[in-house]
Amino acid sequence: MSNGHDARRYLRRHLDGMLSTISKKLGGYPFGSIVPFVTDEAARPLILISRLAEHTKNIAADSRVSLLVRDADTDAQQGARLALIGDCQAVTDPESARARYLNYFPAADKLLALGDFAFFHITPVTLRYIGGFGAIHWVTAAEYSPPANTLATCAEDIIAHMNADHGAALSNYCRHFYRREAASVAMIGIDCDGFDLRADDEVMRFDFGQPVVDARAARAALTEMATEARGS
Repeated sequence: MSNGHDARRYLRRHLDGMLSTISKKLGGYPFGSIVPFVTDEAARPLILISRLAEHTKNIAADSRVSLLVRDADTDAQQGARLALIGDCQAVTDPESARARYLNYFPAADKLLALGDFAFFHITPVTLRYIGGFGAIHWVTAAEYSPPANTLATCAEDIIAHMNADHGAALSNYCRHFYRREAASVAMIGIDCDGFDLRADDEVMRFDFGQPVVDARAARAALTEMATEARGS
């Protein structure tokens, strides 16, 4: 696996991070705050922020941002972390962004009902990925970029099918890969690198062994993982 692939999979495992923008109010000092996010089909972080927020004002004046994620339950210097540096813009397809974001953060529908929240995505320029002590890499945007794929066009159909017809497989994934028993399990997202389940109140990330590029490849990967999980 390449450093870009590892960095992309690492970021997809996180659902919040420290967003730093260039402060308009404070004359260019960095301004940081925690934001929830989910990655989109291009592995860009997708965020939802109020038009009144400091971040929104700062982004309107200067789109350059960074997003830092780390494993909270590890030593700060020994554990993995990633800083994505990029440009933040309003999304051009808010309905698609809304559907994916609400799958992960259903309570955000209350924010959207207020009318002053909007979706933005961060297009990577470069990334600093530290996989652990001494494993330090600069990753270019090209290295980080997912392979060309059509998962975005069929993701909702795959999710609906898995939830309607393969509930046992979803439970087996949790049991085998996470050693977790859950009363309620549902698929909430899938992309070329893996998929996400909500098991009770916890979101679990499952990586594919290799990126998948279409519905057929996704089905093969899901079936292979289901066979492994069932056999255990």
